This record gives sequence, C-alpha cells and structure tokens, in this order.
Amino acid sequence: MSQLRRTSAEFLGTFWLVFGGCGSAVLAAAFPEVGIGLLGVSLAFGLTVLTMAYSIGHISGCHLNPAVTVGLWAARRFPAKDILPYIVAQIAGAIVAAIALYVIASGKADFSLAVNGLATNGFGAASPGGYTLASGMLIEIILTFGFLVVILGSTDTRAPAGFAPLAIGLALTLIHLISIPVTNTSVNPARSTGPALIMGGVALQQLWLFWVAPLIGGVLGGIAYRMLSAEETVVKPAITGEPAR
Repeated sequence: MSQLRRTSAEFLGTFWLVFGGCGSAVLAAAFPEVGIGLLGVSLAFGLTVLTMAYSIGHISGCHLNPAVTVGLWAARRFPAKDILPYIVAQIAGAIVAAIALYVIASGKADFSLAVNGLATNGFGAASPGGYTLASGMLIEIILTFGFLVVILGSTDTRAPAGFAPLAIGLALTLIHLISIPVTNTSVNPARSTGPALIMGGVALQQLWLFWVAPLIGGVLGGIAYRMLSAEETVVKPAITGEPAR
C-alpha cells in the first residue's frame, strides 16, 4: 500500500474522530430535552474509532492519533520512517474537522465560540471540573498508557480474531467516561490540536500538555506491552497497527 493512500486514510479517519467526537459534544451534548450528555459523548468517541478501524484498518492501520503511532513504534510494530507522515496527516484531518465543526455550529443564531467552545481540552480554570495541571498530566499519561496496552493486546495474533475494533472502541469510551471531568479527555494530540487552533487563547496555551502527556503514555504503553509479551507477536495488518505493505 502506497504511503499516500495510507496517510490519506489517516487524514480521513482522524477527521471522522474529531468531527464525530467533538461534534457530539458541541452540537448534541446539551441539546434541549434530548441532550446526549457525558455518556453520549463518550460513546460517540468510541464509535468513531470502532467504525474507522473496520473501515480503514486494512489500509493504514487506523492509528488516528500521534500517541498511538509513537506507541506502536515503541512496541516495534511501526517503522520510524513513517511516523512523521502519519502525524502530519492526523493533525491535518483534525484541523479540517475542527473548521467544519465551527462552520456548522456557528450556523446557530446564539452560538458563541467563547461561550460554547469546540470541546477543547484544558486544566485549571479550563478543566470542566477545575482539576489541576498535575491531575491532568497524570490522568492523560495513565489513560494513554492503558489505551496502548488495549490496542497492542487486542491486535496480538494470539488474541481472538476480528474483535480488536470492539475492544479499542470500548476502551476509548471508558477513557472518556473517566476523564471528561478532568481534562475533557485528550489521549490524542491531534484531537486536541484541531479545536485548540480554532479556539485560540487558553486552549492553545495549554495545548503542550496534550502533546506531552499522551506521547509519554503512548511510549510507556508500547514498551510495557513489549516487555509483558512473552512471545514474539505479529500485528494483524487489517486492524490498528502497521498496515500491510
């Protein structure tokens, strides 16, 4: 599979994740009388990954996340030469999704970017629950670590075949259920970057945390699974990992 096709798939998949996940928070979470709330937003993020894993996993591996790409490299499942092209495609997809979401949301007469936001991530006053920088850093590292362990374990050739997208999607749902009150949940630098660039201000100032913490968690998760796995493993190319060549 050519690099252009694989990075195009990553662009599309990350667009879907940000548009679907952040879109559910901006457009539907508090909609009068039928708002989907925290549970619905968490499920929406999980569904974006699940649906894309089945759709583009066989093309790009469906990373959709720089922390996943780097974590897979740390686990020796992804080549270093492909890291930068994948991350560039993921960021581009997230930015285009954030722009599209802003255009749609601003079509409502009383929409205000300052008031309604774009589901950006933050800590301190920008945290939904007022959690500190230390709390945000720790939870993002722990949850990204766990996410990589789930990805690597469910795509191990010794795991039940065909169920990896379900495990990965449900893991992302769980992650959001835990951490939306703390940081509005990142575990994905691209997901954080798109909305922050549109929002500006504090969201952009605090963006560094949502690169540093997920990347640390991703690398630690990749190394930990490689150490825990007693036997050599080969990724299933059709589901999140290094795609077929």
